Amino acid sequence: MDPWRIPKDLKLASQTILETLQQNGRSKCPKCQSSRMFYCYSCFLLVDGVNSDEIPRVKLPLKIDIIKHPNETDGKSTAVHAKLLARDDVNIYTYPCMPEYEDEKHEIVVVFPGPKSVSLEDLPYHLSNIANKKSVLAKPLKNVHGRHESITWEGSEPKRVKHDHKDQCNLDAENPTEEQDAGEMEAAVTPLKRVIFIDSTWNQTNKIITDERLQELLHVELRTQKTRFWRYQKGKPDTYLATIEAIYYFLVDYHRLLLKENYNGEYDNLFFFYSFMYRLINKAKHAAGKLS
Repeated sequence: MDPWRIPKDLKLASQTILETLQQNGRSKCPKCQSSRMFYCYSCFLLVDGVNSDEIPRVKLPLKIDIIKHPNETDGKSTAVHAKLLARDDVNIYTYPCMPEYEDEKHEIVVVFPGPKSVSLEDLPYHLSNIANKKSVLAKPLKNVHGRHESITWEGSEPKRVKHDHKDQCNLDAENPTEEQDAGEMEAAVTPLKRVIFIDSTWNQTNKIITDERLQELLHVELRTQKTRFWRYQKGKPDTYLATIEAIYYFLVDYHRLLLKENYNGEYDNLFFFYSFMYRLINKAKHAAGKLS
């Protein structure tokens, strides 16, 4: 018996367009002209004949960066779902190309399981500590004209090795840093602005997660949700989620626990492609006798 059921209260847009595309067969990508089903996972575009208004648009409360392993197979990744459905809030980078997050450590977390990872419930406490340390390193001093200036105390933290990756990468996505003054920080429910996810098979994640640019950031672990991904990786805990699952469950918990608002399906359409593809694969497995 199949253990996964799509939640009955999941609020999804009509998937009629996906049913039509599935019946008509593969179409071309308008950019690279490759034959694709539903969307081009290389160009992050819908196939020919599909209008963008036929696909739901999801507005996210945070910016999301997805760091993709260079050996990850594009066609097997669910990261593209997030880019297609929340294009304004999601960027995808191929490792080692990624933004420098040094100056925004108090506003960014990496979602990844591990011994140093904290729970989402404890996230505000840890971000507050990081922000406090940052404020200590930038003391406001008055100059002779009575104006305030900020001075950074260099040498108070170990120097990090500088990467040359950005020189060879085309980071044409939006700049991940955003200005926010102290008054806004204090008024905010949480200072969190950006979340980083790793898109890779679990056996390949070590190369990315051990990068010092990510090691310097706070890590958060999703500990209660179980994966329903059809490409389940043997030998790994069922709490190791597919990329789109991790994004969805993080945002739902963030909405409830940190924003402290009732969740009314605001991010459910992140499963627009995922749920439809799951049903197709599940149906094929039943037909082949692989599921009872």
